Parts: sequence; structure tokens; C-alpha cells
Amino acid sequence: MHWYEKLNQYFPIEEMKSKEHMETLLKERSDIYHKDEGPHHVLMYAELDNFVFIDYLFVSKESRGQGLGHKLLEKLKAKGKPIILEVEPVDYEDTDTEKRLRFYKREGFEHAQSIGYSRRSLATNEINTMEILYWSPGNQSEEMIYEAMKKTYELIHTYRDTHFYGKSYQPVEEVLTFEEDKMGGDVLEDV
Repeated sequence: MHWYEKLNQYFPIEEMKSKEHMETLLKERSDIYHKDEGPHHVLMYAELDNFVFIDYLFVSKESRGQGLGHKLLEKLKAKGKPIILEVEPVDYEDTDTEKRLRFYKREGFEHAQSIGYSRRSLATNEINTMEILYWSPGNQSEEMIYEAMKKTYELIHTYRDTHFYGKSYQPVEEVLTFEEDKMGGDVLEDV
């Protein structure tokens, strides 16, 4: 099965970039956007000077629990930069969301509680709220993570969006918010 089909079957439509968008990123942004693919995994990520953003991490059902996800993250951690990713909030009707959060918690990721992320899906027109998780080797601030997310949104998520989707995503300041004293729970606390 093609790498895109693996991702498309696993991730919700609201989170998926089009195949054309991702292939274009791999070709036109090959300096920062990368694919690590094997028989049982697909890892799509952006590596910039001071951080790594995981766009998609897929491990096949038959390979889960065998340490493959851990090995993939260890390769990224070895770069010595903060690692950032978006994750769905826990959905108790979808047990995968809780398993995913537990996995990232075991891997040392923290919830960026001061960062809000809500974006209208161009595929469904629904508002999609995500949580930001990060792993930091140097105890980077959530403000640094926020700035990295803004950069990711503009360089990766909205790259040529009008060309691929016929319309553009909302501007970054409508999608991402930063509130240092935000009152919200840690999504990793109860998993």
C-alpha cells in the first residue's frame, strides 16, 4: 500500500493534507520536509534549524507495541532539537486517541497548555481543535514552541493551500493562540 493511503486510512479527514500537497512539500521543500517510510511505518516531518515538527506518525496495527514508534522518535530526539506535534484531544469513543497520548507521555512529551489551536477544515468546513505536545532537550519555553508552531503553520500547513484546495486556510493569528496563564488541563495528566 502506498504511504499516502496508509496515512489517509489512519488519520481523520480534517487532519489530512492532500496527496498533491504532501508530494509537493517533499519535492519543493525537500530542504525541510521529509518522509521516513518502512514496511510498517510512515513518518512525515519538517526539520528546521531549531526544532522538528512531526506532521504524521503512523505505525501499522500489527507492529504496535514492538518499539517501532519509540525507535522513530529516538532518531528524531538524537537531533537534539525540540520536537513538536499536534494531537487530537482524548475522544473516549475512539480508544486510539488515549493510546496515542499515553505513548507520547511515555516518550517524555509535555502538553503545551498555553497554546490554543483551532482551525477550520477545508475538507469538512468543521472547526478542528488540536492539542500541541512537545519534547524538549533544553527545557525550551512554551513561547518558543508557539513561535515554532506559527512557523510550521505558515511553511508547511498553508504552503500553496489555494493551489491545492481552491481556497486558503485561516491566517495563523486566527488559528494559534498563546495565553501564558491559560486555565486548562494537561491532556497528559489523566492518561
